[in-house]
This record gives sequence, C-alpha cells and structure tokens, in this order.
Amino acid sequence: MTIDRELVLGIAQLAHLELSDEEVELFARQLQDILQYIEKLNQAKQSAEPFTYGQFLPGLLRADVPLPSLPVEEGLKNAPERVQQFFKVPRIIP
Repeated sequence: MTIDRELVLGIAQLAHLELSDEEVELFARQLQDILQYIEKLNQAKQSAEPFTYGQFLPGLLRADVPLPSLPVEEGLKNAPERVQQFFKVPRIIP
C-alpha cells in the first residue's frame, strides 16, 4: 500500500483537519515510513512461543490456608491514637 497526497487529504477531511501543502507531504512520507517498518516487522521470523501468563500460575500461587491474624493489641501498639480496638484518624468528610 502506498500513501499518496490524496489519501492524506482524505484522512484529513475525515478528521476535520486543515493541512498545508507542506504538512500533507510530510505526513505522506511519515505514514509511508511507518507502513514500511510494519512490513519489515511482519517479515521477521518469529521463533518464540506466544507468552501467556496462565501457564505460570500453578507454581506462583500458594494454597489459600487460613492463619491466625495479628492480635489487636499487637496491631495497635504503635498507633498514635486509638478508640477501643480501632485506629483513630482525622475526619475527612465534613
């Protein structure tokens, strides 16, 4: 596929853009360069298998085993302020 002046003007019209003659020529060259680069990528030999995250899940995740939680006193021992068994924080909503 080649990018020419008419194609750039058509795209500009669809996008409601007003382009100068210099911009039309610049965009035509840039778009043509992009298409050539994409063609090079399409011709590249692919030797790797596609990566999927799912194939690694069984070894990465541990079993969900319930464990005892941290005691309340231990969790609140460094709290600057507390009310009963809770952290006291500044009011955010007026």
